[in-house]
Amino acid sequence: MEDREIVARLFAREPEGVRLLAETYGCPLMALARRILRDERDAEEAVSDTWLTAWNTIPPQNPAHLYAYLAKICRFSSFAILDKAHAQKRTATVVSLSSELESCLPAAWESHDLREALNGFLSGLPAEKRRIFLRRYWFGDSVQEIARRYAVSESKVKVTLFRLRGQLKTHLEKEGITV
Repeated sequence: MEDREIVARLFAREPEGVRLLAETYGCPLMALARRILRDERDAEEAVSDTWLTAWNTIPPQNPAHLYAYLAKICRFSSFAILDKAHAQKRTATVVSLSSELESCLPAAWESHDLREALNGFLSGLPAEKRRIFLRRYWFGDSVQEIARRYAVSESKVKVTLFRLRGQLKTHLEKEGITV
């Protein structure tokens, strides 16, 4: 079933829409939640929260890219669960990802301007580099997982990410966003 048909069912408030979401996107969202949370039950909770949030936000939202919309919800839900479970402590994965981007993103990075600049940066990248960047910083994959996925060396992934962080910092500065 196509995304627009699923969204149409959600707009019509048909519970079947949620079942179709789960059927279509359940596995990739569980994998995403597991990578962030490293716990099966917490991942199930994050995905369940994703279905509830999607039900409550569609309508009025009408996402053009349904998986991206659901993945964003799932990530936020996963991080909320992680925050709750670890209160003042962060897991090593979250700390390492945050510290990697710390040198090229401003402290207050929730702004619309930053989002637009980041989208512009990503859209200007060659497909391979964009995929590596997103697998690391959006999906939370390890360097080893990325290397395996794209059949490249870990060294290539590390160097690519290092260079991309530098390019991102330069791009943001050109956009007037102070790091």
